[in-house]
Amino acid sequence: MRPHDRHARADATRPPLPGPAGRLAGPADREPPRPTPHTAAELAALTGLLTAPRPPIASVVVGHSRDAASAESAAVFAAEWEARGGTVLAVVDWPETAASWLRAARRMTAQTPDAWVIAAAVPGFVRLAQRLRHGTAWEPSRTYAFGSLCDPRVPALTGPGVLDGLRGASADGGWWEVGDGRITRFPGRTSE
Repeated sequence: MRPHDRHARADATRPPLPGPAGRLAGPADREPPRPTPHTAAELAALTGLLTAPRPPIASVVVGHSRDAASAESAAVFAAEWEARGGTVLAVVDWPETAASWLRAARRMTAQTPDAWVIAAAVPGFVRLAQRLRHGTAWEPSRTYAFGSLCDPRVPALTGPGVLDGLRGASADGGWWEVGDGRITRFPGRTSE
């Protein structure tokens, strides 16, 4: 094998990166699903994840992409969190495409919350997460997300270790966690 052939093969096995328009680029890619409205089970599971840790989580920063489902999920979560006695330090939104993700990343980390909560579409969050991880004090292990980010391409697209520790809720009331570049899903509790 010639040296340039080896590099071509390695590149062909890498996950596709979002292109300049925020779309996934690559021969076998399809558009990631658009975020759908959250479910009651998903909101309950997300709240459960945030209320389980010790020491307790009191303050959050909520971030969301600008699509309608993500914006509504973020607003409903923020209202629910405050109704439970929690503090929402900021609500930050971002577009799916941007010349720079620095402004959104700085707004997400301007204060020091106990946790970050994310409701977002895949392409914009991938770019934002890269900026957050490599340019701020953001910690994925203190970040919780809605089910729209439970897509196996998300940790692959952000790069090794960028999202390790990120947890989220699924529409069925289960939850998931990113570790070693993979998403592991856990079923919700069933009442029998």
